[in-house]
Amino acid sequence: MAGKAAILGGGLGGLTAANLLTRRGWDVSVFERSPAPPTTGTALGMWPAAMAALDAVGLGARVRQLGAPQHRVAFLRPDGSVIGRVDSARRTAYLVSRPALLNLLVDGLPDGVVRFGVPAPDLGTLAGFDVVVAADGTRSATRDVLFGTRYRPVYTGLTAWRGWIPGETRAVTETWGRGALFGITPREGGLVNWFAAVRAPAGAPGGPTTLRDRFGDWHQDVRKILEQIGAEEVLHHDLYESPALPSYVRGNVALIGDAAHSMAPNLGRGACEAMVDAVTLGRLLAAHPVPDALRRYDRARRRPTRRLVRASHVVGRVATAERWIGLRDTVVGLGARFA
Repeated sequence: MAGKAAILGGGLGGLTAANLLTRRGWDVSVFERSPAPPTTGTALGMWPAAMAALDAVGLGARVRQLGAPQHRVAFLRPDGSVIGRVDSARRTAYLVSRPALLNLLVDGLPDGVVRFGVPAPDLGTLAGFDVVVAADGTRSATRDVLFGTRYRPVYTGLTAWRGWIPGETRAVTETWGRGALFGITPREGGLVNWFAAVRAPAGAPGGPTTLRDRFGDWHQDVRKILEQIGAEEVLHHDLYESPALPSYVRGNVALIGDAAHSMAPNLGRGACEAMVDAVTLGRLLAAHPVPDALRRYDRARRRPTRRLVRASHVVGRVATAERWIGLRDTVVGLGARFA
């Protein structure tokens, strides 16, 4: 089956949905307020489910060629000693930057599908579309209209920094301290990706000075990154997660990605699940009438993504624990041996 779809938001979820639907013969319009795809952004881990979604839109091979494979990770203490290591080729992820991934998705679409510089129209003006896909992110205006402001995401208690520096690394590490963590990964383009998070009140100050004060006495790999970063290379965001929505659909509108289930990044699954949402929804729309497809989408995706929101929250709290650090490290070390 084919029809006419409006996609509100040109991020990873929205563009993946557009790729799948256009491949299935749908007439698609993507509304994106930004004038062009972003040119900066940090690395994302494309886990197997996301790679399967990329395969479904014909881009998996290109991401495997472009991205840095990740199938081992070491968890460290601030002094550099090892808590535990996980090594599993069965769960290989490919690390690729958000700009590179978005550009691949845009390039996969016919000209004119993505309307850059055009904010999402009001839902009331979209009566000519068979389905509306709300991919408008954590601060989704569509979700507010459909379900009210009480379902807006709430602060996790963690604030985070992300960035990149010139260089290369094959190692993937995450260092867990008291109330804070610091991660280092490879990414394409001769760059090293890094991220950090600390427990802090919402709206806490950020920047290189804050990072150096907080992490300046951690092991040398962390210090080397702190020595090289400048203010223009640091992205600072408070982290939010969604309360449980009663449904991911209403009428002919479906919420996908962060609009439906914004989650803390501690499992590295937010971007992946947005793309899985998109392919699941697109396949169902291609096979069933819209009302049936949306019901099936809600049944397929709401429960597993809610579990991931909860699991990401728990992992974030464990990784940045402020008490029982020795016990945490022992349990995590033992668990890593059997992962």
